[in-house]
Amino acid sequence: MATYYGTYGQKVQYLASDPSDPQIGQVWYNSTSATLKVRQEVTVNAWASGGNLNSKRQSAQNGAVGTQNASIEAGGLNPAASPTSVTNFELYNGTAWTNSPQSLPSVRNAGCSFGSQTAAVLAGGDNGPAYVNTTVIWNGSTWSPSGNMNTTRGSSIAGYGTQTAGLGAGGYNASPSANSVATESFNGTSWTTVNSLNTARRGSGGAGIQTAALYFGGSSPGSNATESWNGTSWTSVANLNTGRGGLGGMGIQTAAVAFGGTPYTGATELYNGSAWTTNPNSMATARHGLSQGGTQTSGLAIGGRGSPGDAVTNTEEWTGIEAQTKTVTVS
Repeated sequence: MATYYGTYGQKVQYLASDPSDPQIGQVWYNSTSATLKVRQEVTVNAWASGGNLNSKRQSAQNGAVGTQNASIEAGGLNPAASPTSVTNFELYNGTAWTNSPQSLPSVRNAGCSFGSQTAAVLAGGDNGPAYVNTTVIWNGSTWSPSGNMNTTRGSSIAGYGTQTAGLGAGGYNASPSANSVATESFNGTSWTTVNSLNTARRGSGGAGIQTAALYFGGSSPGSNATESWNGTSWTSVANLNTGRGGLGGMGIQTAAVAFGGTPYTGATELYNGSAWTTNPNSMATARHGLSQGGTQTSGLAIGGRGSPGDAVTNTEEWTGIEAQTKTVTVS
C-alpha cells in the first residue's frame, strides 16, 4: 500500500503546535487541535491600506523604486500647495513612510525611475519651468550625477530594470512638443538610444526589466495599447480592457498589473503574457498620476491625484498570491 512517506520521501510531522515558519508545501499534524495542515499559496488579488506618505504628491518620478517592503518615493507635485514641487523623498519599510535626511539634488517630477531602495536611478522629467535630461543615482545614502538622457522629456517616462541595466520609454518630448516614442537603455553610466515604441505615448504603465519589458496604456489620449520589448524592438500585443493614462504598472513582462488612471479610476487589470483580465477588486482610492513598485504577487500603489483634484497621501498594498496555512478536511 502506498504511503505518504513512500511517495514523498518524508514523514508528516507530528507537532504540538503549528511551526513558526512553515514552508510552501509543508504538511504537519497538529496533535493539540487534532488537525492535519498544509502550507500553500492562495490567490488573493486584492488591495489593502498601507502607511500614508508624509507629503501629498502626484506625478512623482514615474514609479516608486523598489518592492512592497523597501521602496523610495521621490519628487512630485502637490497642486494645492505653494510652491507645488515636492522636493523631499521618502522611504517605505512595508509599514510606514519616513522622510530621508538627504534631499533630492534637483527638483523634478514625472520622469523615469528604476532600481532598488539602495541602488536607484532617477532621470528626465519636469523641474518646473522646463523638461530636463539629467540623471542622478542613489547608493542608499547619497545622490550623485550620472550621464544625461539623449532625448529631453518628461510627463512620466516608463522605467524598467536595475541601476546598471535599465530602460526608459515614452513620455513627452521637450522639442518638438509631442508624445514621445523614444526608448533608451542605461548601463549604470550612460544612456544609449535604441529602437522606438510603435505608438507615441506619455503617462503609461510599465512592467519588466531592460531586456523584457511591457508598456501599456497612456495618454494619446486614453490609450489601451500594449507593447512588448524583447531587448531589441517593441511589438504590439493584447490591449488593456480599459484605455487610460496616468496609470500605475508593476510586475514582469508575463505577469503584470495595471491600476488607476484617468478619468479617476481604481480599476485593476492582470496580464498573463497573452491577455489582460479585469480584476474584480479595485483600489479603494480612485486616482491617476500615481507611483508604484513591486510585482504581480506583492506591490504598492502610492500617492497620485484623487478626485476632486487634490494630491493624496494614500498608499495601498497589493497582494496577488500569499502563503496561507490551511486545514486539510475530507469535505
